[in-house]
Amino acid sequence: MLLFFGTWYCLSQIDWVAVFRIQKMTDKTEKKLGDLFWDVFKKSGKENKNEFVKHAVDSIVTRLCVSNNIDKNKLKIHVLDKDDVNAFALPNCHLVVYSGLITNADNAEEVAGVVGHELAHIELNHVMKKLIKEIGLSVLITMTTGGGSGETIKEAAKTLSSSAFDRELEKEADLKAVEYLVRAKVNPSCFANFMFKIADKENEAFKYLTWMSTHPDSKQRAAYILAESKKSPVSFRPVLATTTWEKLQKELKED
Repeated sequence: MLLFFGTWYCLSQIDWVAVFRIQKMTDKTEKKLGDLFWDVFKKSGKENKNEFVKHAVDSIVTRLCVSNNIDKNKLKIHVLDKDDVNAFALPNCHLVVYSGLITNADNAEEVAGVVGHELAHIELNHVMKKLIKEIGLSVLITMTTGGGSGETIKEAAKTLSSSAFDRELEKEADLKAVEYLVRAKVNPSCFANFMFKIADKENEAFKYLTWMSTHPDSKQRAAYILAESKKSPVSFRPVLATTTWEKLQKELKED
């Protein structure tokens, strides 16, 4: 009983109107930031409008969303024609995938692993946590109300595509991605293999391996991804038909 009243007293001291006002302000800021940041990346490379490419990538995302009760309608999926091996999430549920990630992957399951990782960042609200921690909410609000220069917005956007999240957030996203993959019956060991592969290429002159620089300790992470995936043995099925995957890579290599 004492615990109940103690808890009730603590809650009663919170200014809930102020809390909800801040949340509303943050939500509004996130929406505007998503549009501003996407505009930065849209100018940095050509967005792929190939209907086959869009449908194939959409199929990978849909498989993960449907199996994990993620609202796919809120996602804004973009494929940019850039050689960088990269994918990242922006505020307001923008998911950006570079063509280089797909053309350098060995199979669609590797791409699904990376997409799952970025979906986890979105679902766990890591994107805004990172921005608020590194840039500050007041600065972010200023950007969305016309007070930020184009260069400031560009630099803020780059923090999401070229710098790592905190180690704790990265691990949380990795493990959540494994959970997504298992539920979708997509083999998560392919995600681990992708991490091992890019770790091996770290010492090579692999100038387009952007995802490596933003996701350090790849071998260590691949090991715990592999260990986590073995906890839930299920029968897996291909995320894309072999012919679809091969055509997807061919279309992107020819663009």
